[in-house]
Formats: sequence, C-alpha cells, structure tokens
Amino acid sequence: MKNTIYLFTCLLITCFKLNAQEQEVKTDSLSEVVITSTRIDLPFKENSRTINIITSADIKRSAAITVVDLLQQVAGVDIRRRGTGGSQADLFIRGGGFDQTLLLIDGIKMDDVQTGHNTLNAAVPIEVIERIEIIKGPAARVFGQNAFTGAINIVTKSTLDNSVSASVETGSFGQLNGSVTVGSELENSTHILHVDRMTSEGYRSNSDYDNSNYFLKSTFNKNAQAIEMITTFSERKFGAENFYTTSPDFNEYEETQNSLIAFTTKFQSEKLKIQPRIYWKRNQDIFLLKRFEPNFFRNVHISNKIGAEANASYTSKLGVTGFGIDMSKTYLRSNNLGDRNRFMTTVFLEHRFQFIDDRLDITPGVAVTYFSDFKFNGFPGLDVGFDITNNLKAYGNIGFTYRIPTYTDLYYNDPRTIGNADLEPEEAFSQEIGIKYNAQKIRASLSVFNRDATNLIDFVRPNTVDEIYTATNIAEVNTKGLELDVAYNFNVNNYKQTLAFGYAYLDDNILEQNEELSRYSLNTLKHHFTTRLSTKLFKNISQNIIYKYAERTTGQTYNVWDASIVMSLKQVELSVTASNIFDADYIESGYTPMPPSNILFGMRYKFR
Repeated sequence: MKNTIYLFTCLLITCFKLNAQEQEVKTDSLSEVVITSTRIDLPFKENSRTINIITSADIKRSAAITVVDLLQQVAGVDIRRRGTGGSQADLFIRGGGFDQTLLLIDGIKMDDVQTGHNTLNAAVPIEVIERIEIIKGPAARVFGQNAFTGAINIVTKSTLDNSVSASVETGSFGQLNGSVTVGSELENSTHILHVDRMTSEGYRSNSDYDNSNYFLKSTFNKNAQAIEMITTFSERKFGAENFYTTSPDFNEYEETQNSLIAFTTKFQSEKLKIQPRIYWKRNQDIFLLKRFEPNFFRNVHISNKIGAEANASYTSKLGVTGFGIDMSKTYLRSNNLGDRNRFMTTVFLEHRFQFIDDRLDITPGVAVTYFSDFKFNGFPGLDVGFDITNNLKAYGNIGFTYRIPTYTDLYYNDPRTIGNADLEPEEAFSQEIGIKYNAQKIRASLSVFNRDATNLIDFVRPNTVDEIYTATNIAEVNTKGLELDVAYNFNVNNYKQTLAFGYAYLDDNILEQNEELSRYSLNTLKHHFTTRLSTKLFKNISQNIIYKYAERTTGQTYNVWDASIVMSLKQVELSVTASNIFDADYIESGYTPMPPSNILFGMRYKFR
C-alpha cells in the first residue's frame, strides 16, 4: 500500500507539472459544483473530504437504467442486488453494513427504522437527477447517526424549462419500460412531473417484477419567498425467489411502497442563511414466503417518519459557522416487530477556519443526538485541508460515528432468525488522509482510511449446527483501505471523450472472528475496480463501455462488462444497452444469481 501511495503521489505531481499551463484556463465545471448536502456550502474542489460527484452528463453516459445500476460503477460503493429493475438491493460504503449508509433526497434523510434493506426503495428515477453526491467516511457529525460509513445525496433537477418527453424500452426477459417527463416554467412557479413503469417476466423462475415511480417537484412563489415542494412515490412488486432462503419449495414474493412529501424554503442575507424544512416519509413492506399461499408466512411492516429541521450558516471575520437542529418522530406498525415509536433530536454545530491566505482550512464540528430509547450520544469530528496549488489539495479527517439498532435487529423473529432486544449501539472512530487533483483534463484522488469499530451488529449462528441466526454485537472490528479515482478528458475530432477508472481495496478482521457464521459481514468487497470509456466519434453517436471487477473476502470473483450506444436525431434519441455482455456467472448477495447477458432497446422522443 505504501508503494501505491508513493507512486500515485508522484503521478499527481507530474500531472500538475504537465498541466501547469492550464491554471489560467477555467477548470472543469465539476470543480465549481457546490456540495449542497452540508450546512456550509462549499465548491467541490474546496471540500476536505472524499467526495464523488456523478453529474447528469455522467448519468447519460453510464449505460445505467436505475440508480442501483449507476452506483455500482463507483469504486468503494458496494451495491448488492437480489432483484433487477431496482427491485431489491442493499447499499454499502467502505465495507460497512447496509444499515450504516445514509441516503438523502435533496438533503432529506431517508433512513428507515425497520431495516436498511429499505434504503434504496427511496431512490428516484435517473431522468430527474441533476447529480449524486457520494460522501465517503464518517459523516455522523454532519448528518446524524445513520451516516456511519458515508452518505449519498441525490440532488434532483430544479427545472426542465417547458418540455415534454416520452420514452419506451424493450428487451430481454420480456422487459418493457415506459416513462413520461414534463417540465413547466410559469411566471411565478416551476414544475417537474415524471411517471414511469418498468416490467419484466424475469430472467429465471419467480423473478418477474412490476415497478412504478411517480415524481413531482414544484417551486412556488419563486419571485419572492420561494417554497419548494417535492413529492415521490414508488411501488415495487416482484418475485423474490431465494432472496432469503434456499428452499426450492418456497416461491417468495415481496411488495414495497415508499413515499415522501417535503416543503423547504430559504431565508438569506449577506451573512446569514437559514433553510427550514418539514417532511413526511412512509415505507411499506409486505413479504410472503409462499407467493400463492399468503397465510403460510406473511410479514407486513409500515413505517412513518415525520420530521422538521432547520439548517443555517453564518459568515463572519472568523470564518463560516454551520449549525442546525433536526427533530423527528418515527412510528412502526408490524405483525412481526410489533408497534414501536421513537423520538429523536439532533443538534449540529461546526465552524470552518481558514489560514495562510485561505490555503489551510480547519473545520471542527459535533452532532449531539437524543434518542427516546437510547438517550444522548455525541459525534465529534475534524476536517483539515491544505491547497498545495490551485488544483492540488491534501486533506484529512477524523471522526466518531454511531448507529443505534433497527427494529429488525432488536425484535425480528422467524424460524431461522431471531432479534436481540439487548443489543448495544454500534460505535466507531475513523481516520482518513487523502490528496486530490482537479484540472480541466484530469481529475484524480487518492485516499487511505482506517476504522476501529466496536459492537458491530450482525446476525450470527452460535455454531454451524444450529441454523438460527441471532442478532449479535461483534466485539471489535478493524477496517482499513485505499481508494483511487482518476478521470481523463481528451478531444478526438473536437468531440469530448472521457476515460475514468476507480479502484478500492479493503481489509478487515471480521473473518478471523466470525468465519462461516455471519449472514452479512463476510461478503465485503476486498478488491473493487471500475472503469468507463465514454466516446463520441461522430456528431450524433456516442458509445459507452463499463467494466467492473469484484473480489469478495469469501474468495468469489467476477468480471462484468456493460455497454451502450446512443444516436441522437433532432427530437428522437435511439439507444441500445447491453448488460453482462460476456455472460458472467455471479452472485452479489445471498443465494440469488444475477442475470445472464441481456439487451435493451430504447427510444426517447422530445415533443418540445
């Protein structure tokens, strides 16, 4: 690892020398993207953390159909799918559990008290996404307790002018997708409406799905005190064959619903910015162990979260102070987990100091949370950054992070699984150092990190004979790793081309403590390599090739190639997307094999 760091540092310095003449040229627009998921708004290049940005242009070139497909192309982000079409997948960052990564939609926390399995139910369609901000490392002092290993903020588009577009796709396994997106720009309001439906007969027995998404974002009174409203609703119905069991006698089936409504406004003066928000999030999960015998075994969980928050920043001669408060009440109604509720309040405070002509930034901060059932907990942290040159920045951060058990951890019960009401919260102390380079042609970053965790929660069998998995606090787990991301932009025939790749290495000692006994922890990505080549050799035709390599701690390895080609003809856009081109045989989670080679043909028409 030390040799890798040395070589990459030399590469960064060389890139700086080769591109010194570019300092007078405007840097790539990504560098000026303001990270909006924090209280202190900072341009991407000024942030002293490891952050990946997926822009709307990146999304268009990604060959991805859903957010799940898109996030799989980021090294260090582990998406473990059981179903396709965005039906069911778990989200991991840097080897953490699926309960340890926080998902946000326009800064609204989408955590679920039932289980982290529901996290990606809240993901919105890629057609309405402006960008995705991926914050890696401990983020509890910024977002609260669920950001144990990182957070992902999906920023939706604010306007589409006056436009109407429709798309249809069809392909392997009886896939049929359709969508309509409408943008309306009125005198004192703007509106974005999106509706889509994705269906498939399935690539194997009982793997069919019927998924729908509805999205509405409006800004009212935009010429005065603007109020933004966002409303989302997603419904997924899918065969869940062997998602949770290996029995050939079961035909598992699941239905989920996820909805959100939120109102946000902003008060701003020269020095003070205050952004209050209220929101209501709902999730419903119905699971049948036997699809055609609903009374055999049926789980029904309905969770509601009602929240109010206010985030603010104040600029003075001493720097920028960020502060805020987040209050929420959650309710769960479940035939398995019982009727539960929890009240939570978090207070945030941070301040960004700048020294040495603003080249050195130091940001200490703390979040203090009160849980009605786990009392008070604090998450202090510190970010430090130093601008070596205009384009080259070194940074580091340390922080404590924390996660209370979900209700599934505490109370779940079935013939093979049992919760544990005596679980202790998870805790960790994380450290990271990194260096990043941002220029017009080259963007590169390298970071190394370490996480010392105690009381991590997993479902463990006391011995290999006893098949009952019990929720257990694993004593101590050390996780360390390295992440590298590079993107190179170049021109061919005056058309922009992009070659990007990422590599993540992770090592932990869970295997030493828990060999062959753990349900979730042992499937960590040890090596993860991704690359994307986006080319445009002709005026109206662009091509994209994506390669993903994974090696898990269990020893499983797989290589997956995806590709797409898009042809633009005035108002019509034609596309062909091929997934798993070389027919790799692999499993990402549990017992569910991923789809073989498949193809999808699409057409999009823009009416105006």
